[in-house]
Formats: sequence, C-alpha cells, structure tokens
Amino acid sequence: MRLWVLLSLLLLQETLPHVMGQPAKSKHPKEPGENKIKPVNKRVKPKASKMKERESVDSSLKSQSILTQVMDKGHFQKLAPTLSLSAGQSIELRCKGSNVTWNYPSYLDTFKDSRLSIKQLDRYGQLILSNSTAADTGEYSCWLQLCNGNKCRKDETKTGSTYIFFTDKEELFVPTPSYFEIVYLNPDKPAVIPCRVTTPSAKVTLHREFPAEEIETDGTDIVYDVKKGFVYQHPTSDHKGIVYCKAESQGAPQISIKYHLLYVEVPKGPPSTTISASSSRADISDSVHVICTVLGEPDVDVNFRWQYPGQESERPVIIQNFWRLINRGIGHTTRISKSILLVEGFEARDAGNYICIAQNLHGETTVATKVELN
Repeated sequence: MRLWVLLSLLLLQETLPHVMGQPAKSKHPKEPGENKIKPVNKRVKPKASKMKERESVDSSLKSQSILTQVMDKGHFQKLAPTLSLSAGQSIELRCKGSNVTWNYPSYLDTFKDSRLSIKQLDRYGQLILSNSTAADTGEYSCWLQLCNGNKCRKDETKTGSTYIFFTDKEELFVPTPSYFEIVYLNPDKPAVIPCRVTTPSAKVTLHREFPAEEIETDGTDIVYDVKKGFVYQHPTSDHKGIVYCKAESQGAPQISIKYHLLYVEVPKGPPSTTISASSSRADISDSVHVICTVLGEPDVDVNFRWQYPGQESERPVIIQNFWRLINRGIGHTTRISKSILLVEGFEARDAGNYICIAQNLHGETTVATKVELN
C-alpha cells in the first residue's frame, strides 16, 4: 500500500509543472556557445522590388514629354505620336523649360515663312503656325538645352515630339519645290522614295514608269512608312529607273512627282584621287594646266585645296572646280569631281611640285605632280 502511494506522489510531482504552464527543466545543462534564441521564420521583402520601382521611375522620367498643344479657352493637351489637323487651321505648341530648342519642317526656314512664330518665355518655349498648308506636314519636336557657359547639350530626359498631318483633299502628297528628284541607291543602306502623304489613311502604291507597272511592296524588302515614304531596305541595281507614287482617299487618285533611282556602288573612304599635268615640261610664257580628279559617291561633296610653286609670292593662277554624274558599268552611277589649276605665262618660279589635296567626309587624299622648265 505504501509503495503505491509513493509511486502516485512521484507521478504527481512530474506532471504538476506542466499543468501550471511552467516548462520542465532540462536534465542536461546547455553547453557554452549553444544558441539560446529560437529561429523565427520571418518574411523579409526583397530589396529588388525597390530597385524595380526605381527603374520604373527612371524609365518614366526618360519618356517624359514636355510638349503640349494649346486648345481653346486656355486648355492644354498632351500630344500623341501623331496628330491630324485640317489644312488652314492654326496651331500653338508649348514646350516646358527656360531654354528650349525647336525642330520643324526645314522648308519653313528656307523660305523664312512669316506664318511661323517662335518665342522663348520665362517658363516655356512657344511655337505658333498660322494658316497651315499641306506642305507643313511633318515632325515637330522640342527639347531642353542644358548650358554651361557657351557649351550646351540636349537634355535627353526633357524632350517632346509629334508628327502632324495637315490634311487637304486637293493635296494628298506633301508638296515639294521640284517636279523631279534623284534618289541614290546604295547597297549598304536603305533608300527612301519620299512620297509622304497628308492623309494617314490614304492608300499609297508605288509604280514604275517604264515598263509601266505597279511595284509590289512585300513589307520586307520594300515597305511603306507614312512618315517617310517607300523604303527600299536592300537596294540593288534592279531597282534603278524612274518611279512615282499614287494615292487614293475618298476621291480621284493623285500622282506624286517622279523619282529617278540611280544605283551607286563606290567604296566609302577618303577620295580616290588622281592628278595630271598638260605637260611635265614647259617653256617660258607657255600655258600649263594641272587637273585633280576624284571618283566617288554621287551625294558626297569633295573639297579641293592646292599648293603650287608660286603660291608664297602670290603668283596669280586660275582654279575651276566642277562635278557631274557618270555611268560606270551596267546601272552604276558615280560622281566625278575635278579641280583644274591654270598657269598662264609660265615663268621660272612656276617650276616645281603641284600638290592637290582632296577632302570628303571620310578623310583626305594628297597627290602631286612635277612641272619642270625647259
């Protein structure tokens, strides 16, 4: 009996601490250095999300447009990438900033059109175009200039741009000052036939004059860009010839000006230059001319400079420069540029080296020839 009571007391002593909510003591002491803090599964927000937020803010700043259109009663409207207005309407654009630069169709500057007014006010730049015409169709853009003394640069985060169509049913194509244009086809870059339209919904097709046929635009090699015209992505000599565009929009079709496509295959680089004299030897009082010749790309200008024996003594000479297009091979067009130096009444001081320096946007080439006195 006593044994049973003792066992009951021992069991009660073991269970009593648990009933009262106190943890039982561990039978083994903690070793030095043993972690006494229980790990907690706590979720931590990754910092990457903040980085993403910053990136999104940065991208929004980069795409921030500062260009608006002034509407009636002082209301403003942010401009979409394109805008259509009827020819004859006036438009006012504003660009936020104290130092704004504008870009617009270049012919407005060429003819110093009084319909265009540009002002810089304290907080914004203002562009007003009155009595618009179909010829005003094009891109209008602005940007903020950041200046440090006399040096200024474009602020890429503060820009604005829109392409405005000034629609005119009588002028489906944007008018040009000429009735015929030359387009050079280079094998290493796209070529553009600039038959732009004033009505973005107009149906535009490309046609060859001879043989008379419509040129298929497959959307890959030849594509139509309503802001540029027809684009030859990879020009070849097969594309040369005379072409024109046809546009239709709720009425009789209209024809553009004609474009003469010339294929060019000239290596890019400094001028390919040669020099020759009418004679390598001359007598006193003879006339001598020296010719400097360059073959190059049709649309690349060449500048000539001369050095000659009588130059320091200001010996008078006659220099003539000219250029023309020539065909080399089948369908290949090249520009030949020449500079001719003429010495009349040859003297002893005119004997020596005649040096021609030809320069284009890729570099310069120096050639020389010698003329001696008999």
